[in-house]
Amino acid sequence: MPSDAVPASAGETGPRGLILDFAGVLTSDPREAQHAWCRSEGLAPGAWRAALAEHPEGRRLYAALETGKLAQAEWNRATAALLGPHVDPSNLMGRVWARVPVARGMVALARAAPAAGHRLALLSNSFGLDPFNPYEHVGVWELFDVHVVSEQVGLAKPDPGIYQLVLDRLGLPPERCVFADDQAANLVPAVAAGIATVHVTDEAVAVDELTRQLGLRGPHPSPSSPQGSRPSRRRCPAPGVGSR
Repeated sequence: MPSDAVPASAGETGPRGLILDFAGVLTSDPREAQHAWCRSEGLAPGAWRAALAEHPEGRRLYAALETGKLAQAEWNRATAALLGPHVDPSNLMGRVWARVPVARGMVALARAAPAAGHRLALLSNSFGLDPFNPYEHVGVWELFDVHVVSEQVGLAKPDPGIYQLVLDRLGLPPERCVFADDQAANLVPAVAAGIATVHVTDEAVAVDELTRQLGLRGPHPSPSSPQGSRPSRRRCPAPGVGSR
């Protein structure tokens, strides 16, 4: 497959850093599960995205949730009210995300990279940790050497500061790292910092590209859905809500 991304120090020895987004990378695309939840609640399939990404108050609430200025339980109550008076706020985020499948091929790669001597970092815009912790729910938290979650650090992608923070915690220079995210806008600051990037739009393609860049060998499980990647160095439209 042609690549316009620069491999993370291809040909050099020593550990590299694999930096992974969470939703839409370590999970499948969440939109199908979100649409199903909306229908189960008697809402239009796009109601979740409309409340979070199009409603001015919904955008404000979500931005506050991402950076830890608003607790998930408070966010649940306020967002349920935006969705409709019949929507139960109890564990709202958890109920919406409960059926989002794990990206099995990407998780297998995340296990293989440290086994090959590389360092692994989670770089995620949070959607709250309590009462619903998405990272524990999916079972990936313990895989990572480094965790940079926006709620815990007070910064969110695409703020350039959060990329420098993950590099500092990895203890590696940017040219030794590769970052995978499903939101193209989140890749732009990584490229500016000198980090190689992979835009995840097809899981199988993404796993193959990351495997190549890290110099890994061996098969990985089949992807959980037709959701994956392409290498990216280009400025793209702003991210949508739901894949963070």
